[in-house]
Amino acid sequence: MAPRVLVSDELSETAVQIFRDRGVEVDFMPKLGKDKEKLLELIPQYDGLAIRSATKATEKLIAAATNLKVIGRAGIGVDNVDIPAASKRGIIVMNTPFGNSITTAEHAIALMFAVARQLPAADTSTQAGKWEKSKFMGVEITGKTLGVIGAGNIGSIVCSRAIGLRMNVIAYDPFLSKERAQEMGVEKVELDELLARADFITLHVPMTDKTRGILNKEALAKTKPGVRIINCARGGLVDEAALAEAIKSGHVAGAGFDVFEVEPATESPLFGLDNVVCTPHLGASTTEAQENVALQVAEQMSDYLVKGAVSNAINMPSITAEEAPILKPFIRLADCLGAFVGQVTEGPIKEIEILFDGVTATMNTKALTSALLAGLIRSQVSDVNMVSAPIMVKEKGIIVSEVKRDKTGVYDGYIKLTVTTETQTRSVAGTVFSDGKPRFIQIKGINMDADVGANMIYIANTDVPGMIGYMGTTLGEGGVNIANFQLGRDKQGGDAIALLYVDEKVKDEVLAKLTAHPAIRQAKPLAFNVD
Repeated sequence: MAPRVLVSDELSETAVQIFRDRGVEVDFMPKLGKDKEKLLELIPQYDGLAIRSATKATEKLIAAATNLKVIGRAGIGVDNVDIPAASKRGIIVMNTPFGNSITTAEHAIALMFAVARQLPAADTSTQAGKWEKSKFMGVEITGKTLGVIGAGNIGSIVCSRAIGLRMNVIAYDPFLSKERAQEMGVEKVELDELLARADFITLHVPMTDKTRGILNKEALAKTKPGVRIINCARGGLVDEAALAEAIKSGHVAGAGFDVFEVEPATESPLFGLDNVVCTPHLGASTTEAQENVALQVAEQMSDYLVKGAVSNAINMPSITAEEAPILKPFIRLADCLGAFVGQVTEGPIKEIEILFDGVTATMNTKALTSALLAGLIRSQVSDVNMVSAPIMVKEKGIIVSEVKRDKTGVYDGYIKLTVTTETQTRSVAGTVFSDGKPRFIQIKGINMDADVGANMIYIANTDVPGMIGYMGTTLGEGGVNIANFQLGRDKQGGDAIALLYVDEKVKDEVLAKLTAHPAIRQAKPLAFNVD
């Protein structure tokens, strides 16, 4: 059955056709996003929801979206999507961070020019029949220092354009390496130095707890007298009231704002001030950008629903279309390893260590870790998946660590999971053979070679004579048929384990009879999705 997508905001016909061309059924209802009740009624029918800014993917809507697998936002901002609610429901949230990058960067440059030369005020005056040439004395940008806060995708484009305009560019970005700064031709500085040196400051960072109010009253006081400030990123990065006071005092010479703390912005402390240029969130408003983000979100959502490829997801590791078929059997392996430990471990888990050996260390380990965590906690939470699992594990306060190393054994690559509780440590390792099927190769440090079966019994015992006969007899008396079995031990008379492949789920009373034997410490039923 083909996946089904609802487009509830305005998207181009070309974007809608992309869904159809890639085998996705699509219903194009561009006005539906504003009808909350109707959207709530229809959303359970769909696997995907494609939106712009009009549709609000609230917690209530997400709760009603019982079949939804992906929300695609045509644009960079996802303020209208409840990401925590989507993540807990296992819904991938995608955006298109690169489709409007050039457009937004160009708008920032345009505002810088407008503020430097007071263009809007001069235009209004001239069209009113005045000729106030001496009133609108501007400043050149050539040779001035531009301080860029955030040198990511959009910020780096602004840097490039500013260098082309013969500006000196300094950048503050905790994630910007010295090598990357050198490659871009900018000087990396700390925030206080940027504030003290910059003639113009432009912001290009997302809204987070750390960036909210990054230019507050105290930061503005550290800026160079006569500075001009541009914000095309997010409202709330700059304290508008504090900036208004700084402009009134003459410390800040002007500002260009495309985004505001409250939008739609019908009022702001910045409105009406001399040499403040304001636009209604036009950063992405070009014909090219609107078309680009629409096409990208259609391509991304189709790739995920049809091929399993994940790109530009907010709450899920990216998986390219090329690596998806390679990763698929190892994602299944990771899920099985997690499911095994989740079913045999008793007591709350405190720590999780995941070892990627050999070829697995070169793969997309974030995706593998997400799959493993999903398998691990599925025994406690049935509707968990790769999106929601990492969040649930974090909420439980469990420490997760990854270790990668070159090939050390006979296998080209394997994954080993070790969990620690208050009273015990559990470990299991597995690999994928040439048939693409997952196999357990080590349990509790005991080497073995075991398929993954739909229904299994895990038995931990002391190695004593007669155990195989006892297990077979007990299960036979309980009406349980053993299809196959795998055995292993660390030494004669030491720890031993048995994996019994059975035709159906084993009843509790049969398991109780097994554990009645003094040599059997644990007998746990296991169930795996082997489809």
